[in-house]
Amino acid sequence: MTNSKNSSNNSSKSNELYAIAETSGQQFWFEVDRYYDIDRLNAKEKDKITLEKVLLLKDKDSIIVGKPYVKDAKIELEVVSHKRDKKILVYKMRPKKKTRRKMGHRQELTRVMVKSISIGKDAPKSSSKKETAKKETKPKSEKSTN
Repeated sequence: MTNSKNSSNNSSKSNELYAIAETSGQQFWFEVDRYYDIDRLNAKEKDKITLEKVLLLKDKDSIIVGKPYVKDAKIELEVVSHKRDKKILVYKMRPKKKTRRKMGHRQELTRVMVKSISIGKDAPKSSSKKETAKKETKPKSEKSTN
C-alpha cells in the first residue's frame, strides 16, 4: 500500500508546472521535458520556437487564467524532427450513381520538446524604444518651426 501512495505523490510532483497554449489552431497541455506532435512548422531541426499564446499557466502555488491570453507568459520549444502521421483513408460514394472515390491522407507533423515554461516581463524594453523615438521627433519639429 505504501508503494501506491508514493507513486501518487510522485505523479502530483511532476504536474506542478504546466501550461495550456494555443498553436496550430488547437490547444495543447504542455509540460516541461515532454514531446508533442503539432502541425508542421517552418523551422529546422534544433531550432528554438517561442509560443506566446498561453491560455492557462499553473505553478506550484497558483493558477493564472488568461483573458484570453496570459500576459508575458512564454513556452520555449525545441524542434526535434519532422515526420508524417499515419495514413487515413477517405472514401466517398454516391449511391445509385456508380461514383466512388478512395483517397488517402497523411498529416505533416513537427515533433517538439518543451524546454521551459516561464512568465516574465518584456514591456519595459518596448516602452524605452518609444521614448527614444519621441525624443528624436521633438527636435525635428522645433527645427522646422524656426
